[in-house]
Amino acid sequence: MDSVLAFVAVAAILSVTPGAATALVVRSALRGGTREALTTIAGNAVGVLAWALLSAVGVAAVVAASQVAFEALRIAGSVVLVVLGAQALWRARKGAPRAAEGVPRERVASRRAFRDAVLTSLANPKLSVFFVALFPQFVPDGAPVLPLTLLMGLLVVSIDFAWYSLLAVLVTRAQRALRPTFERRLEQLTGTVLVGLGVRLALEHRR
Repeated sequence: MDSVLAFVAVAAILSVTPGAATALVVRSALRGGTREALTTIAGNAVGVLAWALLSAVGVAAVVAASQVAFEALRIAGSVVLVVLGAQALWRARKGAPRAAEGVPRERVASRRAFRDAVLTSLANPKLSVFFVALFPQFVPDGAPVLPLTLLMGLLVVSIDFAWYSLLAVLVTRAQRALRPTFERRLEQLTGTVLVGLGVRLALEHRR
């Protein structure tokens, strides 16, 4: 029980620490409200659970241990973040993009939000390190690795869902009271944060 509580505490700290997922949730809440933000949260959850499964079968350990694999994933992650940030900055300047004819804009936006969140999670090399370095500390010797890893992955997803949902609701409510000009500035800020995270990831050297 103590190990579970310790894991929950560590996972909660990691969830509330601002990062790419936070920026994506804020961006989605600004674009499409709580519904689109929840789609982003779902996409992030898919990525987290994917890394949990990869850690259970040892792939995450290989990525974390291999310099080439880690660097390739780091570069891919930085590109994804910079592209998403640039898109947010472009949208802030030009306004909301128009959906294709015959396709509801909400459906297009939700698909894009889900895809962006999944890609950001999968291309995050720090998630591989997180699952390799943290998870084994909470798995008792002789315990079944796969079920416990999935359980801890679900705990991370649950904490993420609670925190990001609260964040999405707060952003959506604040948006209703903001003028369109200030809303565009928030979109610019979100895009700048994403680009900054991508550049920082690209410039980081593995220790």
